[in-house]
Amino acid sequence: MEFSNPTRFDLDHGILEFDKALRVLMGEPVALRPSPAESIPEEKLNNEVRQQAAALMRVNHCGEVCAQALYQGQALGSSNEGTKGALATAAREEADHLAWSAQRVRELGGRLSLLNPLWYAGSFALGYAAGRLGERWNLGFLAETERQVEEHLQGHIERLEGRDAKTRAVIEGMQREEAGHRRTAEALGARELPDPARHGMRLAARLMTMLSYWI
Repeated sequence: MEFSNPTRFDLDHGILEFDKALRVLMGEPVALRPSPAESIPEEKLNNEVRQQAAALMRVNHCGEVCAQALYQGQALGSSNEGTKGALATAAREEADHLAWSAQRVRELGGRLSLLNPLWYAGSFALGYAAGRLGERWNLGFLAETERQVEEHLQGHIERLEGRDAKTRAVIEGMQREEAGHRRTAEALGARELPDPARHGMRLAARLMTMLSYWI
């Protein structure tokens, strides 16, 4: 009779999670689906608009890095297969968002945030903690995250003021799918987070947004 080795299991799991982190932070993201902006012609943008759009998409790329880490942490902390399945589906779509946003940053002549490793580590830890709180809280954290991301993306659309149709198409495509992730979490029984948790998430998101816009 063979007995499982918990140490070996934990080591294997740790290596797998480390590999995922390296792929997100160091690898070249490849989308499985075409970008929503693929068929939209590039506009002639002045330098100010181009730099602003690149900075906004750098923030969005940073958000997608955080999303990958959050979902990995939440799935690792969860013991419910339904929740794990919802997280896996969302993570696959978010991986496309990661690639779309990176592509658009490059097209605009921008660069990705230097702080991505920091945000990844913090988001992974936060996601794992949410996963350990139980399934309804875990789903509630997912739903609230996506709700705040929807609002954040709407703010970016408004800041573009009708300019740069390609960037706007990417943001709108991401926004639609974030709303779908929120609805899925709610349908699976997400619990509404208390006000202090929601406000804390907003403050953390504002800090990330402010720093990654410039760094």
